[in-house]
Parts: sequence; structure tokens; C-alpha cells
Amino acid sequence: MGDRYNIHSQLEHLQSKYIGTGHADTNKWEWLTNQHRDSYASYLGHTDMLNYFALAENEAKARVKFNLMERMLQPCGPPPERPED
Repeated sequence: MGDRYNIHSQLEHLQSKYIGTGHADTNKWEWLTNQHRDSYASYLGHTDMLNYFALAENEAKARVKFNLMERMLQPCGPPPERPED
């Protein structure tokens, strides 16, 4: 029983420390948004991937960087309407 509590407390700590790990109330849109933003941040951080995208799209690297930064604002569109309880 103590081991189970320890794992649960570690999970709660991770969820409070890192936004992308989600929690019990995370909906599909929030989870997908976090996944897309993490992917875009990874693409921006790895220059080889950025070079590949620039070459494949026939764009300048700065333009590809700018486009990825723009997509990070709302990668999955506007948030869905919340039902009013």
C-alpha cells in the first residue's frame, strides 16, 4: 500500500511541475495542444529538423522558424466551448 501511495505522490508532483503531463481534468483539446506545442518546440530546438523543413518547403530557415512560432499560439484552433453547469 505504501508503494502505491508513493507512485501516486510522484505522479502528482510531475503533473504540478510539468504542464504537458496532464491531470485528471485535462480534456482532449488541452492534451493535443500540449502535444503540438511540444513538437513545435522540439523542431525549433533541433536545427537539423529545422533545416530539413526549410529544404522540404523551399523556404528560408527564418521563415520556417517564424511559421512554427506562429503555429504555437493556437496549434489546434480555438478552445471548444465549455458547457455551463
